[in-house]
Amino acid sequence: MAPRPRLEGPGEAEGSLPARRRGRLCAGAVGRATGRAGRRRRRKRRRRRRARAAGMAAPAALQRSVVSPAGRHTASLIFLHGSGDTGQGARTWIKQILNQDMAFQHIKVIYPTAPARPYTPMKGAFSTVWFDRYKISNDCPEHIESIDSMCQGLTDLINDEIKNGIAKNRILIGGFSMGGGMAMHLAYRFHQDLAGVFALSSFLNKDSSVYQALKRNQSVLPELFQCHGTADELVLYSWGEETNKMLKSLGVSASLHTFPNLNHELSRTEIEKLKTWIVKKLPVEVAKTNE
Repeated sequence: MAPRPRLEGPGEAEGSLPARRRGRLCAGAVGRATGRAGRRRRRKRRRRRRARAAGMAAPAALQRSVVSPAGRHTASLIFLHGSGDTGQGARTWIKQILNQDMAFQHIKVIYPTAPARPYTPMKGAFSTVWFDRYKISNDCPEHIESIDSMCQGLTDLINDEIKNGIAKNRILIGGFSMGGGMAMHLAYRFHQDLAGVFALSSFLNKDSSVYQALKRNQSVLPELFQCHGTADELVLYSWGEETNKMLKSLGVSASLHTFPNLNHELSRTEIEKLKTWIVKKLPVEVAKTNE
């Protein structure tokens, strides 16, 4: 078997390629490798620019699924879905559990959908999430830029209801999992005059901006209705419990309803309890009559 020609070393020894050809071959290989690396870098830069644009752009009007009240509309409820879901998906899930829509005589129920954005726990894949996370943990910094950007979009949704004649203290906001966390940011940092907040299988990070805002607060805060299953393996029960204790210590009137053996999901009993609380916070208003 003939020996493999040497491509390096001094001179043009027997069996080696001529120096000029050898130089062209090496230069061509290096050029191709450099070109491939350059293309990879450019593709990465384009992906990063798209991700930044998706995360930082002012949110457009949110798509929503709406359950209209059976009677006169005098209050509104905004339900925020969990990560990767949609407003219609959350509505359908609750409908399957109750065998009917969660509906009221006087309360409009609004299920908005989060816009798709890059989601770090999914390695940057696009997902319908209210904000980004560095990881699913209560012991890491919050991705505050994406949280604040979405607070702007949800504020527009609240303002739409106010324009429709609904007083701000007749609006409730809450949600499941990430939706509950988003609701706590929105209400306790920016809209402390809402009727109340609910958080189902949700949590705040240990050093949350919500806690920092409440340390400076002097006003009356919306009541918090919180539910959590003890068997939750995605959002640990202890995270929800710690959130509840911290908010109580900062002046929030907060209840925590514990559901033994419930995983990261909703139950009929939980939703029925929530409905009772909703009607307590948003009772039917007696229509004013002209004398």
